[in-house]
Amino acid sequence: MKTKLSPKQDKMLSFIKGFLEEHQYPPTVRDIQAGCDISSTSVVDYNLRILQREGYLRRFAEVSRGIELLGSYRPKRDLVLVPIVGNIAAGEPLPIPDSDSLHTDEHDTIDLPPFLTKGKPNVFALRVKGTSMIDALVADGDLVLLEPAQKAENGEMVAARLHDNNEVTLKHFFVENGMVRLQPANPLMGPIFVAANKVSVQGRVVGVVRTV
Repeated sequence: MKTKLSPKQDKMLSFIKGFLEEHQYPPTVRDIQAGCDISSTSVVDYNLRILQREGYLRRFAEVSRGIELLGSYRPKRDLVLVPIVGNIAAGEPLPIPDSDSLHTDEHDTIDLPPFLTKGKPNVFALRVKGTSMIDALVADGDLVLLEPAQKAENGEMVAARLHDNNEVTLKHFFVENGMVRLQPANPLMGPIFVAANKVSVQGRVVGVVRTV
């Protein structure tokens, strides 16, 4: 049985629901503070943690506006069905399915609020293995959300396929003097250097769903 809400918590839930219905994306902690006339953001965070513990909402750690209401408080709005197509290594490369098999019934799926996919079409998810992107707030077991892409700007986080062994790795992408540097976000790990014609971008990261 859920704990009875305090007046402040009930007001916060009503505000979040109204904000979602009006804007189609969740409020920030500061939005809630201002909208509910709460003294500080720490008070908002404290009550959000209680509301999550009691099952009224879910929070996506390290995601801006990462609040999703649950149960009867959830406003009526479309969710995005995202296929989880396999694993990707934030460390040594691992194989993943090719692009022709991304959207098939054989894959698990996850329902996500639209703001997490940033309105991108055909977004797919890969489960991260390894810790080489830990300083980019991508941990082992997290889901990275990617839009299909064949090109990337320097510094973008991508799924890059290494042609020689047909494996894919998650790294920051840089082109330097005809070579590609696949840079981890972990000071304990070194980059992967590969000829530009020996690597291809499979997707650009648009979001992360934390699992811990």
